[in-house]
Amino acid sequence: MTEKIRKRDGLIIFSEYEKFSGLKKALSLSQDDILFELKSSNLKGRGGAGFPISTKWMLTAAAQSSEKYVVCNADEGEPGTFKDRVLLKEMPYLIFEGMIIAGYTIGAKKGIVYLRGEYNYLVNPLNEFLDEMKNENLLGENILGKDFSFEIEIFSGHGAYVCGEETALLESLEGQRGEARNRPPFPVNRGYKGFPTTVNNVESLSTVPHIIMKGGSWYSQFGTEKSKGTKLISVSGDCEKPGVYEIEWGTSIYDLLELVKAENTKAVQVGGASGVCVNKSQFDRTIAYEDLSTGGSIMIFNESRNMLAILKNFMEFFVEESCGQCTPCRIGNQKLLAFVEKIIQNEQTFSELNKIKELAETMKIASKCGLGQSSPNPFLSILENFKEEIFDSNSRGKYEHV
Repeated sequence: MTEKIRKRDGLIIFSEYEKFSGLKKALSLSQDDILFELKSSNLKGRGGAGFPISTKWMLTAAAQSSEKYVVCNADEGEPGTFKDRVLLKEMPYLIFEGMIIAGYTIGAKKGIVYLRGEYNYLVNPLNEFLDEMKNENLLGENILGKDFSFEIEIFSGHGAYVCGEETALLESLEGQRGEARNRPPFPVNRGYKGFPTTVNNVESLSTVPHIIMKGGSWYSQFGTEKSKGTKLISVSGDCEKPGVYEIEWGTSIYDLLELVKAENTKAVQVGGASGVCVNKSQFDRTIAYEDLSTGGSIMIFNESRNMLAILKNFMEFFVEESCGQCTPCRIGNQKLLAFVEKIIQNEQTFSELNKIKELAETMKIASKCGLGQSSPNPFLSILENFKEEIFDSNSRGKYEHV
């Protein structure tokens, strides 16, 4: 087994931590010191976009405004992803510490957790934990006796996949329909209610206290040259040991399959429904920003699965979840689904296939937000990596029984 894999039925680096130690140390440092540690750690956004956290905080800190906000993106809507739920249930202190440290660094006094609608059952436990923090002077006025105050509230989302995109999330927070905004301006300059805002993923914020405690150079020793640190992944599907795992960036698909005891694996979907589907010949590829990037979802399919049925399921999901704001996404996903249905009925032509691939590539460039830009990924990767099965008449014949 590769030494890159670190596990505790889920979490190990995350579990080796004394509560609120990162927050206490952060409040003894200057904002510049915190930004320096984050920069040296090379921590990138763990929601999937991979934007450097230090850059986002630095830009928000530099913005001139009477108010600023820290928003935690807990809208974990990507199919097959549940690692943020584990953090919210088992280690909420890490998330709240990260938010308070962010507020201290950028000059914000208010934080909001945008919680996925399906996670409403967590609202009361999270609020109870926030009350405990206030009683211990870890939240509220003059935290730990310092001239710094910060409040956190929990906001329950409305179940829209598109609200995982940060500007659509901000629209929803403001009571509007969840739709991506035009950029620029970016949230670091004009975010929640028009004020500078940093929007960070649950895992990203939870990682910050560890970096503050042990240093950016400590964290950057893990991973690869371009992907530093560790990554939480949610493993589901055809394996003996599904669950949440912490791995170093650079771990191969092969090593991951061995870790979770997956047998007779045909395909691995990396990055959820909007990710890339790889076949056996690609299991030596690595989970890293420079290779197979993921916000956290790993779906495993064994030889019994029908890839055409899987592809149709993904495309139906994107047709349903498109907000409909931009034409490439709204119409494009409908066209991709219609072509999949043509394959099922054996009515497709290869001239149509070439045109539909061109459409998919156009969607990746022309769509307004990440939903439309990434929704062609499963279509293109499954058609390419499993084309013999997809266009095989026997496979189509078995479709109804999957």
